[in-house]
Amino acid sequence: MLLDFTFYNPTKIYFGKDSLGNLKDELSNYGDTVLLAYGKNAIKRIGLYDQVITILKDTGEKVVELSGVMPNPTYSKLMEGAELVRDHNVSPILAVGGGSVIDLAKGISVSAYCDEDPFQKYYRRLAESIH
Repeated sequence: MLLDFTFYNPTKIYFGKDSLGNLKDELSNYGDTVLLAYGKNAIKRIGLYDQVITILKDTGEKVVELSGVMPNPTYSKLMEGAELVRDHNVSPILAVGGGSVIDLAKGISVSAYCDEDPFQKYYRRLAESIH
């Protein structure tokens, strides 16, 4: 490989019916503004959204929402999330939903403070340098 770099992107994922029991403790490790990313409305339909919002409010968090995350999220959705992170000084990003929401949250985390176009930096040039 021609590149020398260090990549550190910690991600903690809780799965299962008791996952919300960990949220309050996790929030204490971060700032007071959370980006809540979720899909179209399934979490609202099943009542999960209200549970999450209650925990966030009870812990004094400010909530910035990124809703409507679709399967295979678009680059524009990624950039929308990155802008929200920058504009609201977000820490952490909380993805509630499935794999697409989690993947988008990870992409936002590396793109929010990227010093150039993240697609060019992380995908095009990195891919070209590996081949």
